[in-house]
Amino acid sequence: MRVLLLKEPKDGESGSDPYIKELESRGHKGTLLPVLSFKFVSLNTLSDKLFQPEKYGGLIFTSPRAVEAVRMCLEADERREEWDKAAKDKWNTKSIYVVGKATASLVQNLGLNPLGEDTGTAEVLSRLIIEREATNIPPLFFPCGSIKREVLPTALRENGVPLETLTVYQTAEHPDLEKNLKNYFTEQGIPASIAFFSPSGVKFCLEVVRRLSAEQLTQIKFAAIGPTTQHAIAAEGLCVSCTAEKPTAEHLAIAIAKTLQ
Repeated sequence: MRVLLLKEPKDGESGSDPYIKELESRGHKGTLLPVLSFKFVSLNTLSDKLFQPEKYGGLIFTSPRAVEAVRMCLEADERREEWDKAAKDKWNTKSIYVVGKATASLVQNLGLNPLGEDTGTAEVLSRLIIEREATNIPPLFFPCGSIKREVLPTALRENGVPLETLTVYQTAEHPDLEKNLKNYFTEQGIPASIAFFSPSGVKFCLEVVRRLSAEQLTQIKFAAIGPTTQHAIAAEGLCVSCTAEKPTAEHLAIAIAKTLQ
């Protein structure tokens, strides 16, 4: 059966996207459509902070984009050698917190040792941080996106864990989103399942999906990558057929395959 995955293809040399591979291995045909576009901001400020680890108690990354912003700083200013020689080791004496395996992998590529890759959500990560950190540490540094949810900052603030945030990317709707969705529905018809990967994806896509599927909307099995996205779909009055147990390609494919049986 056809499954529409509302996310951009994963970069890398490993061949096809892992979500496509996992669905194919279970007899389903996945198609990826990018939903979001990103603009990086405040990179000079970010670069300065990356080379002042002594001012901070650790780092927090909750998205691959934030890690990408760090990589861009190191490459743009040709500071990778300086990073490798000193800064990264100083950061590694502190806690480097992440949500999810994809972000953890990118953090490891920077030479940093991530904690919390199995947490899966900001809620669970915030509990881990609160358990591990004292209230008298220097602030944890949290480079983030313009439409981050306030779950983690609020939880840390309420528990007295100091935090400094910096917006390093802005999220907007992908310029070709509506055109790409129309082309997909015209060429392939109504998919058996549509998977959402973020509340932003739900916000930007749902109106177009409703319009294109019309009275067949109720036939579509809606899938979510995690509980936050699940809540965003449900808040729009739609039934969520399945949610991945963990935010990985394998867990999402298992959930979708089960609901399409």
